[in-house]
Amino acid sequence: MQKQLWKTLLLLFAAITAHAQLTIKVTSIPVNTPAGASIYIAGSFNNWNPSDATKILTAVGSGQYSIVLNPPNGTVEYKFTRNGWPTVEGDATGGEQPNHSITYNGQPKTVEVAILSWKDLVGGSNPGSTAAANVQVLDNAFYIPQLNRTRRILLYLPPDYQTTTKKYPVLYMHDGQNLFDAATSFSGEWKVDESLNALFQQGDYGCIVVGIDNGEQFRLDEYSPWVNADYGGGQGAAYVDFIVNTLKPYIDDHFRTLSGRQTTGIMGSSMGGLISMYAFSEHQDIFAKAGILSPAFWFAGSSPAVHVAAHSKQGASRVYFVCGGDEPQYVEDDMQAVANAMTTAGFTTDEKFFTVPSDGQHSEWFWAREFPDAYEWLFAGSVSATGAPVAQKDLQVYPNPANDWVRVADATSSKDLDFQILGIDGKIWRDTIVHGADPVFTGDLPAGFYIVKARAGRGKWRSGRLVKW
Repeated sequence: MQKQLWKTLLLLFAAITAHAQLTIKVTSIPVNTPAGASIYIAGSFNNWNPSDATKILTAVGSGQYSIVLNPPNGTVEYKFTRNGWPTVEGDATGGEQPNHSITYNGQPKTVEVAILSWKDLVGGSNPGSTAAANVQVLDNAFYIPQLNRTRRILLYLPPDYQTTTKKYPVLYMHDGQNLFDAATSFSGEWKVDESLNALFQQGDYGCIVVGIDNGEQFRLDEYSPWVNADYGGGQGAAYVDFIVNTLKPYIDDHFRTLSGRQTTGIMGSSMGGLISMYAFSEHQDIFAKAGILSPAFWFAGSSPAVHVAAHSKQGASRVYFVCGGDEPQYVEDDMQAVANAMTTAGFTTDEKFFTVPSDGQHSEWFWAREFPDAYEWLFAGSVSATGAPVAQKDLQVYPNPANDWVRVADATSSKDLDFQILGIDGKIWRDTIVHGADPVFTGDLPAGFYIVKARAGRGKWRSGRLVKW
C-alpha cells in the first residue's frame, strides 16, 4: 500500500513538473522597431538559433510580447533578435547587450524584460529615425477607456535605468510624435532624449518621460476641456482623466517611479500647453510641476485664467511659462493672465518662472531649445542625492479650502499614517489612522480654520493649515 502511494506521488510530481513553464515577457520594445517585425528569442534552450520559427514571441496587448518555454533546470541564458544575429538587441546606448541570465528550478516562473535597442537600427540605420536607443514603444495601441480610443505611448528611460535600482521622477508630455524622433514629427523634434541624455552625463539624476501621441483629428478636442465654436474641444477633461486614472497608475505599477506629486510633472506646447495647465490646476494632488510652452490659451478665451484662479494652491509647486517674442502678442498676454491667476490662487512668485526670449517662435526648434532649461528648473531639488524625494517643510493638504473630505499630498500609499485635525482652540476633531492618500471625511466640521497633522510610523509629525468652507 505504501509503495503504491509513493508511486502515485511520484507520478503526480512528474505531471506537475512536466507542465512547469518559464514565461518570458517583453514589457517594451525600441521606438524604431519596424512595423510588423517578428521578435525571436535565442538561447541555451534552442542551441542559440536566432531564426527559430518555434521561438517567435506572441503579442499579448498593451505593447507587450511573451513566450512560454520549457527549458531544463539550471541557468537559462537568452537574447532577442528580429530573425538573425545582424538584428540582435543592444543595450541602452546601442552597444553590446550581455546575455539575459536567470536560474530556473522547474517551477512556474515569469520574467519581465525590456528590449532597449536593435544593433542594426542604431545611429541612423533606420532611415530618418533620430530616436535614442533608450526610447521605447510602450504600446502602439494603449486603450483610453475615457474616450474609447487607442494611442501610441512612448517611454524614455534614463541611461542607468537597467543597471540600477533607482526610482525616478516622471514627466508626462503630449504630442509624442514630436518629442524624440524626426521621422514621426510634423516639423522637427524636441530632442527630449538627446537633451536628457546629455544632462545625465553632466550629473542630472535622471527622469522617466512618458510621451503620449496626439490623436491627430482628435487633437484639438482632446487638448481643451472647453469648446471653441470654430475648432472644437471639450474632451480635455476626459483626456486628463485618462492620464491621471489610467496611464499614471500603469506606469507606476510597471516601472520604478517616484510617484508623489513633487516628482510628477506634465508639459506641452501650444494646445499641449493649454491642457498641461488645466491638468496641473485641476489635479494638484497629482502634479506639482508643469511646463507651459507657447500655450494656445486663446483657444478657450478667458477660461484658462478663470479656472486657475478658482483652484486654490494645494501644495508647493513649480510652473514654467515660456513663449517667443516672434509669436503673436496675445500669446504672451494670455500667458501673463494665467500667471497672474496663479497669484490669485495663492501661489508665490518663486513658484512661477516667466520668460519671453525675443527670438522665440511657435516652432519645435524653439521648444527643443527651451526644454532643458524648463526641465532643470521644474525638477531642481525634487530628488536628493540618495534618490529620495526631498520632503516639503509643511504638510500639503488638499483640497484646501475643503468641503467634504481632505487628503494628504505626497503621502506614501503603502504606509499607514497617524492623522489628526485640530481646531485653533486645540480641540481634536479627528484622531485616526489613514492608509496613504485615502480621503478623510470633513463634511461635519464647522466652517473655520484648522491644523492638520500626520506622521508615518514613529516619525516626526508634519503639520499644515486647512480652511473648511
